[in-house]
Amino acid sequence: MSQTETTSKKQQQDHSNEDRPIIVKGARVHNLKDIDVEIPRNKMTVITGVSGSGKSSLAFDTIYAEGQRRYVESLSSYARQFLERMDKPDVDFMQGISPAMAIQQKTTSSNPRSTVGTTTEIYDYMRLLYARIGHTISPKSGKKVKKDSTKTAIQELLEQFDEGTKFYVLFSIPKHEEKGLEDELTVLKEKGYPRLLHINKENILDLTTDEIDTGEIEPKNYRVLVDRLALKSDDDTRSRIAGSLETAFREGNGRCSVKIRDGKELKYSERFEMDGMEFHEPTPQMFSFNNPFGACDTCEGFGKVSGIDEDLVIPEPDKTIRDGAIAPFTGEKFSRHLRDLIKVAARHSLPIDTPYQDLSKEVKNILWEGKDEYVGIRPFFEDVKSQSYKVHMRVFYSRYRGYSRCPDCEGYRVRKDALHVKVNDKHIGQVAEMTIGHAREFFENLELTDFEKEVADQILFEIRKRLKYLDEVGLSYLTLNRLAKTLSGGESQRISLANSLGSSLIGSLYVLDEPTIGLHPRDNDRLINILKSLRDIGNTVLVVEHDPEMIKSADNIIDIGPFAGVHGGEVVFEGDFEDLLDSPTLTGKYLSERKKIPVPEKRREGSGNSIVLEGASENNLKMLDVEFPLGKFICVTGVSGSGKSTLVHDTLYAAIQKQLGSYKEKIGRHRKVTGVNHIDSVEMVDQSPIGRSSRSNPATYTKAFDGIRDLFSNTRQSKIMGYEPGHFSFNVPGGRCETCQGEGIQKIEMQFMADIELTCEECGGKRYRKDVLQVKYRGKNIHDVLEMSVSEAIEFFVDEERITTRLQPLEDVGLGYLKLGQSAPTLSGGEAQRVKLAKFLSKPAGDHTLYFFDEPTTGLHFEDIAKLLDSFKELVNNGHTVIIIEHNLDVIKSADYIIDIGPEGGFAGGKIVGTGTPEEITKLEDSYTGRYLKEVL
Repeated sequence: MSQTETTSKKQQQDHSNEDRPIIVKGARVHNLKDIDVEIPRNKMTVITGVSGSGKSSLAFDTIYAEGQRRYVESLSSYARQFLERMDKPDVDFMQGISPAMAIQQKTTSSNPRSTVGTTTEIYDYMRLLYARIGHTISPKSGKKVKKDSTKTAIQELLEQFDEGTKFYVLFSIPKHEEKGLEDELTVLKEKGYPRLLHINKENILDLTTDEIDTGEIEPKNYRVLVDRLALKSDDDTRSRIAGSLETAFREGNGRCSVKIRDGKELKYSERFEMDGMEFHEPTPQMFSFNNPFGACDTCEGFGKVSGIDEDLVIPEPDKTIRDGAIAPFTGEKFSRHLRDLIKVAARHSLPIDTPYQDLSKEVKNILWEGKDEYVGIRPFFEDVKSQSYKVHMRVFYSRYRGYSRCPDCEGYRVRKDALHVKVNDKHIGQVAEMTIGHAREFFENLELTDFEKEVADQILFEIRKRLKYLDEVGLSYLTLNRLAKTLSGGESQRISLANSLGSSLIGSLYVLDEPTIGLHPRDNDRLINILKSLRDIGNTVLVVEHDPEMIKSADNIIDIGPFAGVHGGEVVFEGDFEDLLDSPTLTGKYLSERKKIPVPEKRREGSGNSIVLEGASENNLKMLDVEFPLGKFICVTGVSGSGKSTLVHDTLYAAIQKQLGSYKEKIGRHRKVTGVNHIDSVEMVDQSPIGRSSRSNPATYTKAFDGIRDLFSNTRQSKIMGYEPGHFSFNVPGGRCETCQGEGIQKIEMQFMADIELTCEECGGKRYRKDVLQVKYRGKNIHDVLEMSVSEAIEFFVDEERITTRLQPLEDVGLGYLKLGQSAPTLSGGEAQRVKLAKFLSKPAGDHTLYFFDEPTTGLHFEDIAKLLDSFKELVNNGHTVIIIEHNLDVIKSADYIIDIGPEGGFAGGKIVGTGTPEEITKLEDSYTGRYLKEVL
């Protein structure tokens, strides 16, 4: 066969490999019912279906797990022990799978050192940029610090002075602690430098001939003379000047000077110094706050130190100094410090009638550090701390304790001299404080010399590329120094997505988990375009999603159902969007609007009372005064990063918690909250797991299990055997199987492979001793009951009101498919949130509770959202108030009252765009929410 034929045959094979779909046959992970699917390569496939139908089981636990497992298996056993080990999914056959990457909704890191900049590697490239083209600027004179050399010194002389100018080449008399001046002069004579020049009078002392009294020689006025020269540009003279300067540098320990005859003295140094200060030459390590060399010594690179919390000392930054902005000086005991401050202010014209937040850095510095007779806030607290042997002083100090910005590095985290290095007049800390949008602008418009451009070309390409992707995924409002642990799940996921785009891999399989979470409908298009570009460069994109826009944009759609849990796990549709609209599936019905969530006929009037939050100014909030009318279903909306979570979670919820009881976390800055007396309690229903332990399950969480155990212990058989309710618990010794301690499985750790979980041999996975399993209620033992779904259990215990009242709410929020004994860690975030909601629905009506929900539609299908809205309706009708942060238009249109925050994210957000009913919001020109609401109303 000829060479050409072989090549063309190989190309055909490669081409057929590229087009070969991913084939999955006989998948049985969790509730999947032996399903077969085919996923086209290099296309975008969306997997949709009701919550709990098995979407994640197919996408993550089957396809991603197998792709990742095969990749890990291909590595050496040494490398494998450092990687997350994955179980082999329960599937008959898989073919055509690529190396897989999962981009999930979990906050990337809980590390207090990890920031948006370090996670995306932008900060690492910035360190390199500053080390290579940064200019070190002296803080004293503001001049650029540079090293001199023989070459630069000659160049300066030729540029500044005329030809024929006479000058001396000199160096200072060396100083040695152990040698006296006489010894030094003797050494200089021996070395061949017998002449000294008086720097002002310009008279020369010859050590060999002149009678010299060393007591009269003041070393600072004399220099050692190396050579007398006249400036000429011919080669001979230049080489003589160069030789003399080199000698002077060597003998002068890296420093020398040139004295122009009857003129000034020019000082040169081969060291990196200026204004009598020596600086470190920039290196990448110097700008790293995660490296002992680069981190600030005081705060060790955290940017904060334990001490006095500025927010507690100045609780109302919109107050003036005269009106008592400094809280510790408002009391009678320490008011003398305020009087001292007012005197100093009058003397130095300090603006004490300006709100604290508007004061300049210099004035704030005086307030904190003191001036003249005014002691200063920081020294005042040092004094209080020194008297901590007195109980009242300890109590006073503890009232203002917290974390404050590090005084040494000013919160920038890096060592002081790293902040002297600047690029375009900004040091690395100032750039890290910028939002991604501003940083992108800064790096696009850098003014550099041709040499700097050449050095920084590749570095800037990497920085700009990463900033562009972060901006495009809708994160322009995040600052580069924002801690990674403070990001929401959706933000973390979009950062991972931008990182994946930046890596420009091809031929991979990307599996994403609801990337539109936390995104306003305005930003969906940008996200969809990014996923398409990931597909277009040659990757297969698999998205688990409910968003109609995302489903519409997919090349291929797989709908799993028809219902949830045991009633799901089948492929009910496979094809494109047009065909889905005609299909009889729930997704098809909602997308084609044959089925829809109705707009409420009228909005509730509420109870007439309100909770009012005044002066909210945490993060980007602009001194907001917001009213939350009680007895209504309230929706807080706005684009990502506009300040919704800061307003609702960090400020309102935290402040109410503090008033109602003990709350230890940090509370967002605000003036006051009024109207809390109108509510009895407050509940935050978020998506954190209902329990981290595999022993926690829906039955134990809703307390239905207590009733079930009582029921079993009251049977005739139990009475004969002497069994108590505790014998029917798998958490305590007594009736549980002691071999597996009631887990039903035994874990066997493997060195280089995934740990193996085997069914317990003793109890056969049933968790209980054989004699306890003999006890039956209506023909079922305790294990059979735990294996029932919630719906089956409600029918089975129909006469037992104590149990059904606990379980019915689970059915109402659409979780009838969950098994009573399903372990808590296997529930999705949306399921966990609805289990909590069900627990609250089962509470007796009476007390007025204020419920907070954060994006409760996460992971929910249209059908589930309809059920969720019914649950909210029930809570409000029972006299409670529900406040939710949400982007889903079906939920927003069902609210009684909307608070729209914006208009943009980050600095351009934090204002109230409008409040009122959904109909009133649609009339607002500036409201993005209003524009999209118009279409659904």
